[in-house]
Amino acid sequence: MRQQVIRSRGNDYVIIVLGTLLITFGMALLSSASSHISHMQTGETLYYVTHQLMYGIIPGAITFIIFSSIYYKRYEKWAMPFMLLSVILLALTLTPLAFSAKGASRWLRIGSFIFQPSEPLKLFFITYLAAWLASPKARDRHAHKGFIAFIVILSVIIGLLIQQPATSTALLISLVAVSMYFASGARLSHFAITGALAVVAFTIIIVIAPYRMARIEAFLQPEKNTQGSGYQVSQAKIAIGSGGILGVGYGQSTTKINSLPEPIGDSIFAVLGEEMGFIGSMSLIGLILALVVRIFIVAHETRDRFGHLLLIGFGSLIAIQSFVNIAAISGLLPPTGIALPFISYGSSSLVVFMGILGIINNVSKHND
Repeated sequence: MRQQVIRSRGNDYVIIVLGTLLITFGMALLSSASSHISHMQTGETLYYVTHQLMYGIIPGAITFIIFSSIYYKRYEKWAMPFMLLSVILLALTLTPLAFSAKGASRWLRIGSFIFQPSEPLKLFFITYLAAWLASPKARDRHAHKGFIAFIVILSVIIGLLIQQPATSTALLISLVAVSMYFASGARLSHFAITGALAVVAFTIIIVIAPYRMARIEAFLQPEKNTQGSGYQVSQAKIAIGSGGILGVGYGQSTTKINSLPEPIGDSIFAVLGEEMGFIGSMSLIGLILALVVRIFIVAHETRDRFGHLLLIGFGSLIAIQSFVNIAAISGLLPPTGIALPFISYGSSSLVVFMGILGIINNVSKHND
């Protein structure tokens, strides 16, 4: 039996350097954004930085090395088991094993370890979708063999996320899935139907939940409720606006102390805008854009269909999630609660995105 020869052309140092710069940028920003809240809650100025290092960067670096070393085509065979694991973990958030906070059950507690199943879901779902769309059966032009199956798979994931509730994550996953489905060569009619179904579904989801409607109303008329549902966006816009071109200086933000909600989470970009101004904000956006462009370049160069779709999914995820976070905190979109990749506090998210970079690096290494 002939054995497959797997050739490698070395690491993609563009991916590695850009990823390292983003993580370093994120840690520096987290150190400033978390200093006050960390001292108030724990008495230690660097508590959140240390936690991000121990439970995010170190495990993430190990994950990056492992994923960079495993030939990416093997994930095509493992996609289904990992996808089933993701569905099970999501379903467990609806059980007593769930850890609830702020009215949502998005976390699982195993002993002292708490993690968010929707974060590994992003990696596993994209991998599964890439493997499925790369198969001849999924590419079948008949609706019942391809398009309807795609809608069913996506609906199951969205349904579980909505129950947590994690509406913004459900919308993010939907946008990434549609991007991958369209990139796989789907019919334009299927693309249009998917878009229409998504609009109808998310409109219903928003209308039936008062808190979701409040977010939309706060976005459309922010001046009417600056102390309620529109408070976070109004304070974020004040922070960004006060930064001007050069910012007030590293560590000198005042809104992070007592007025900006979630300064280490989804509002961290506002702290950046205040402290480092337009120049600092555009520097971060430039790094994210450079990483996304590099991922799509590698995807374009990848002849293997599975590898190509895998990178389209990962690139779309980083691009869409970054855009949604920055646009929402800048008042261009309704508040979402979505974290900024590589930057916001959250060990589960950081480990997953560093693992994603490892897979991207491996695909790049094995390009002909």
